[in-house]
Amino acid sequence: MTIAQDAAVSKISFPADRLRPVRIWLYLMAAFILLMVVVGGITRLTESGLSITEWKPISGTIPPLTDAQWQAEFDAYKAIPQYQVLNQWMTLNDFKGIFFWEFLHRLLGRLLGFVFLVPFIVFLFQKRLSRQLAMPLFGLFILGGFQGLLGWWMVSSGLTQLTSVSQYRLAAHLCAACLLFMALMFVPRWLESGVVPGKARSRDFWSAIVLLVLVFLQIGAGAFVAGLDAGMSYNTWPLMDGALIPNGLAVLDPFWRNLFENALTVQFIHRCIAYVIVLYLALLIWRQSRAGGFAGVQGWLPRLGLLVLVQAALGIATLLNAVPLALAVGHQAMAFMLAGTVTLYIADLVRNRALNRVVL
Repeated sequence: MTIAQDAAVSKISFPADRLRPVRIWLYLMAAFILLMVVVGGITRLTESGLSITEWKPISGTIPPLTDAQWQAEFDAYKAIPQYQVLNQWMTLNDFKGIFFWEFLHRLLGRLLGFVFLVPFIVFLFQKRLSRQLAMPLFGLFILGGFQGLLGWWMVSSGLTQLTSVSQYRLAAHLCAACLLFMALMFVPRWLESGVVPGKARSRDFWSAIVLLVLVFLQIGAGAFVAGLDAGMSYNTWPLMDGALIPNGLAVLDPFWRNLFENALTVQFIHRCIAYVIVLYLALLIWRQSRAGGFAGVQGWLPRLGLLVLVQAALGIATLLNAVPLALAVGHQAMAFMLAGTVTLYIADLVRNRALNRVVL
């Protein structure tokens, strides 16, 4: 900012921060979504997602309590292809182990609706939410409910013919969760009062949008990798099947099926998007270093660079070790944290540009 701008900013008075509780609540909702993503990742990696074969929004909040109820749940699981083809070795105790993760994931989903709606109603009565803010927030509640429907739609794909859920529906479920998470990060940051220092140009905003799109696409690509268990094979890096560009990327006909159904191609795409993200962010950091450094709002860029390097290292370690549970779940959670951090950067860019327009 110029001296004149600084003087003008000093004259701006901000109202009492009645939205602080709202922001805290929304950040907690984002953390809740991240917890659900972690539990969902464990559910997927332990092949637990098909252990509950019915969707009971109300009665499903109570787990089986008697031996007869447990046996009924186990018998229902025995009727689906996953048990008949892969898991006939299971005992009732084994079944209880996978049932736990799916039950916990569904229970968290139900709790999410409750812990969102109750504070929302309280804030309405306290008149902390204007109409312009209340309607979009209620829209997030609807999106959360839609996410539950997507979850059951995903599970239902594995109950009749497949031994696991459809990778297409898994990707839809995970991407919808990511959109909700990013919205829950953007809105409270956007509602922050006070000055966002530093210089932000239009190109910075659009560059950050491109970065967010790349990260979102990578999360979707990761869902296809998970859905096809593509990470269980080709466990070398940087070569893949002995080559930088492996053979067999286009063996399915028509070609587009390779992008979503060929495990080799799906993993190759996931690797390539990762390379693009690393190189693109390196370019943004280099450009900003030459344009004035990382003061103020631009301080997000080196933090994003660090997160991307950690995420890349996690991805490589997960691959080389054939997808161990802890690394795989950490990799998925870090992807959401990266998307959330890019979203915070974008929110601050928006606030910075808006303030500069007011000052100028």
